Amino acid sequence: MSNTLGIVLCFAYIFAIIGLAELLRRRRGYGSGFTRKVIHIGVGMMSWFLSFLFTSPWPFVFACATFMVINLIDWRYGFLSAMQSSNRSNLGTVYFPLAAAVVALIFWDRPPLLVAALMPLTWGDGLAPVVGAAYGRRVYHIHTSIRTLEGSAGFFVAGFIFTWLALWVMPGPPDITPLGALLPALAIMLVTTLIEAVSIWGLDNLTVTAAAILILQLWPF
Repeated sequence: MSNTLGIVLCFAYIFAIIGLAELLRRRRGYGSGFTRKVIHIGVGMMSWFLSFLFTSPWPFVFACATFMVINLIDWRYGFLSAMQSSNRSNLGTVYFPLAAAVVALIFWDRPPLLVAALMPLTWGDGLAPVVGAAYGRRVYHIHTSIRTLEGSAGFFVAGFIFTWLALWVMPGPPDITPLGALLPALAIMLVTTLIEAVSIWGLDNLTVTAAAILILQLWPF
């Protein structure tokens, strides 16, 4: 596949996810707290297909830079209601594509590690507030943020499942067995769950990903 076609498909997919989230907000009455996470997870799952869309990381980095600008403009002016956060200091939608671009540059030749590095952010951070809102009873406060132990547990479980699957299922070097993927996935999620629990202002999109990158770089696969 040519990189030009990859860029077109990448943009089409992301705008389709945003459109779906906006449809859920308008037609089904879901709040932006939920629709933001639909976008969060949907866009993050695109990492599974990057090696099929592009021949190098740079077209994807270009797409990430474009969406950093789009998301920053939206954060400032609020064009896309499905992406809005009630916390105006939260720049998570801007940090997300930055984190994805860095991961792609570091792990492009190692697709299992590329995808695994983004799964704590994609599924862990994506489901934590949803689980917390639905089942959260044990509340704790970090600065101006309100978290729940149930939400943190949701972060750990969802992130662990998809990090483990990425290390095992994603084709390409290194070749990792299902058993060999368990310990690195566990280590990543133990560390990133603690980091996510204390991160504020949307910085978990950077700190969680940075921790996952470091562990995957150091792990003796």
